[in-house]
Amino acid sequence: MTKMENKYLRLLARDYPTVDSVASEMVNLSAIKSLPKGTEYFFSDLHGEYESFLHMLRSASGMIRKKIDIVFAKTVESSEREKLATLIYYPEKEIKRLTSKNLITDEWRRLTIYRLILVCEAVSAKYTRSRIRKRVPPDLVYILDELLNVTDDINKDFYYDEIINTIIDTQIAESFIESLCNLIQSLAIDKLHIIGDIFDRGPRADIIMDELMKREDVDIQWGNHDISWMGAASGNAALAANVIRISMRYNSFDLLEDGYGLNLRALAVFAADVYKDDDCKLFYPNILDDNIYDPVDVKLAAKMHKAITIIQLKLEGQLINAHPEWNMDSRNIFSRVDFENGVVEENGKIHKLKDMNFPTVDKSDPLKLSEGEEELIKVLVNSFRHSEKLHKHMKFLFSHGSMYKICNQNLMFHGCIPFNDDGSYATVNIAGKEYCGKELLDTIDLMVDKAYFGRHNRNESYERDFMWYLWCGSVSPLYGKDKMAFFERIFLEDDELHKEHYNPYYTLYESPDICSTILNTFGIDEKKGHIINGHVPVKIKDGESPVKADGKLFVIDGGISKAYQSSTGIAGYTLIYDSHSLSLAEHKPFVSGQSEHTPEVHIVEKMESRVNVADTDRGKEISEKISDLRELLEAYRNGIIKER
Repeated sequence: MTKMENKYLRLLARDYPTVDSVASEMVNLSAIKSLPKGTEYFFSDLHGEYESFLHMLRSASGMIRKKIDIVFAKTVESSEREKLATLIYYPEKEIKRLTSKNLITDEWRRLTIYRLILVCEAVSAKYTRSRIRKRVPPDLVYILDELLNVTDDINKDFYYDEIINTIIDTQIAESFIESLCNLIQSLAIDKLHIIGDIFDRGPRADIIMDELMKREDVDIQWGNHDISWMGAASGNAALAANVIRISMRYNSFDLLEDGYGLNLRALAVFAADVYKDDDCKLFYPNILDDNIYDPVDVKLAAKMHKAITIIQLKLEGQLINAHPEWNMDSRNIFSRVDFENGVVEENGKIHKLKDMNFPTVDKSDPLKLSEGEEELIKVLVNSFRHSEKLHKHMKFLFSHGSMYKICNQNLMFHGCIPFNDDGSYATVNIAGKEYCGKELLDTIDLMVDKAYFGRHNRNESYERDFMWYLWCGSVSPLYGKDKMAFFERIFLEDDELHKEHYNPYYTLYESPDICSTILNTFGIDEKKGHIINGHVPVKIKDGESPVKADGKLFVIDGGISKAYQSSTGIAGYTLIYDSHSLSLAEHKPFVSGQSEHTPEVHIVEKMESRVNVADTDRGKEISEKISDLRELLEAYRNGIIKER
């Protein structure tokens, strides 16, 4: 045994100080390996739609209702099964509703607890008792452990009745029912994968982040909208402006002010003064959701939207000039505007601007911020820097997030691996060196970490700048388009100029060979592996399919965001990977207060045999730990390490 091995085993011995404790843990781990794998859920492009997403989590994308139907199909009417499902999803709200109508009786309590126990047994079948205990409120561990593990079938009903009657007599039935419902929700989803774009468009991304932080096992693959917020929190002024601009566009004042405590008063005062005689008709917000806590007059919102848009265009132009290696000169349109005549040349043609009122623009130096804009952006950037809740969420994005993740032979990333037309990997220049493929994503991971955690250090200014490129750069793996045409969409009539062309990846990924190349690049078995993407909404109503390359790749952006539902025809996808199959759940538009939102679930791939924990990444980790424990056991028995 080497000195390092001896040191490691002595550290391990702190947790397992005796032969019996080592042997017990080895037995426990071996038992876990033989269980069916837990169910993994993959979501993408949540875009702040917290009500829809929370319902998907509470319902396990319809899988809880499926379990209820399996357990009670022959004994309970469909309407009663639906009521039970609603109770499980929203226990506190539903109990309050039933109480107000005097519908909660002892008989209801007794029947409901009994039914919930049976559902809980069904969803917990693949877990060890110790793991279930960890998810139960401490005060209820003993009661639930007894109810879920009755082995005497002859006396089972009597045993249930005795415990349930006592629960009712001691007047803890309602809180017990709530705990049971929450436990069922928790057990239904074993592992949660978020394939990017938590932020923007929808009303409250902060509520989604709060929920994710409660989850036991969650990972996040950053999207371009996430990186925009991460860059803003890192001190990138252009991205701070971008975050505010998008929030103005979608009327998301509650998110900025109530959610993160960002102070927009300075922007409101500036905009009201500078654009007081401007109707800002091009900048009226797209109101998909109403603000509850911070309603803003729509005319003032339009002025604020225009003010921050002009600031953003100037700041972006400055970044483009500072980084010629990004090859984005063609996107520096604002610097080329003829402000005297209100025109700009694009694609060899002269185009008239739809808005020609630019009171803060110095025509001799269009990218220079006015004195008022300079002061305003400093205030706004500092507001991002000092938001305690924002940084709490950002740190979670860093600790649980990355550019990509490999889990159980599935490669997850939000946007794309940039390709050239000929099928070769496209390169991106980062600080003078070219990167592509896996190395590109690994390098970006390090860059983004340095930008945020070195945000108070001036030496990381390049990394902060680069986060803007990740947001909209022509070869950014998070963006994946040749341009972001927001200037053209606002100011120019020509629809041709509004078009954004996707990276060749989005054509090539239909090819099984290309997908195999990507999987091999990331060290994944091409015969077993899958690629899971978000970013590009799948227009199912136009005949598009989320399944590409003969089942090697899945695009799971189905339009949870209301902004996309008219074009996709559905309201989002969930990819579900359990021990038997890979399935896609197609969601219906979420309507608050509507009782039934059960999605259509389609199996897209059946496993050749049931997948156990031993077949997963966790199974490999468990095998390694068993091996280490076996060495510790030998060390105890040989007297190399003494039992305590």
